Amino acid sequence: MTDNRDIIRRTYEGSSEENGRNLLAVLSPEVEWTEAEGFPYAGSYVGVDALMKGVFHRLATEWDGYKAEVHTYLADGDRVAAFGVYSGTYKATGKSMTAHFAHLYELKDGRIVRMQQYVDTALVQRALR
Repeated sequence: MTDNRDIIRRTYEGSSEENGRNLLAVLSPEVEWTEAEGFPYAGSYVGVDALMKGVFHRLATEWDGYKAEVHTYLADGDRVAAFGVYSGTYKATGKSMTAHFAHLYELKDGRIVRMQQYVDTALVQRALR
């Protein structure tokens, strides 16, 4: 049996295509995904379709070279935290950014049921202006 930390790790450590497939495979159909206030896609998304349209499609089309590189994972039962650095260039302005983030996941029966994003949104906002 795969532990929760490994489930989350597989959504970050491959190619973009692999990470996307791995994420889709472990999302609960009713996933609750919350992007931090001040982040370009701030708010809560419920369900896989809402999440894909509201966050991941926009990341893929509005940024060049967007990455979320994790350096640390911490697991505590059904919760896993991933700490890392975002980077990318916002297409509309041509400005790049680098910002530290934390993602807190809650899993149930090997599926992601909730994610909360924490990020220095001021650094991201600079790239948008």
